[in-house]
Amino acid sequence: MWKWPALAAIPLAALLALPAGATEVEIVDARATPGPQGWRIDVTLRHDDTGWDHYADAWEVRLRDGTVLGTRKLLHPHVDEQPFTRSLPRVAIPEGVREVLIHARDLQSGWSPRSFVLRLP
Repeated sequence: MWKWPALAAIPLAALLALPAGATEVEIVDARATPGPQGWRIDVTLRHDDTGWDHYADAWEVRLRDGTVLGTRKLLHPHVDEQPFTRSLPRVAIPEGVREVLIHARDLQSGWSPRSFVLRLP
């Protein structure tokens, strides 16, 4: 006979072993605006920033083949500002491209495996 309380404790123990605040960066939203000197990309992120040792520190605009079109570095934690939006101007997106991928990174976990598909207007 199975003992559910004992089995249920295993996943809980695994979760408790994770470092505090060990969440990946969530890309909440992204927008693209064309301009005379390229595209302006606005990205809204959410992350459990805890201070200078663990915060969302960058996001990138990439093509589907992995080519990086631009990187927005974030130079400080946003502990009390969640979610937050930052922009990257003058992104050169090749003619005919209809969507780009947004990837985000934090200091402890690195680049998130999830991407945000941004369809261009």
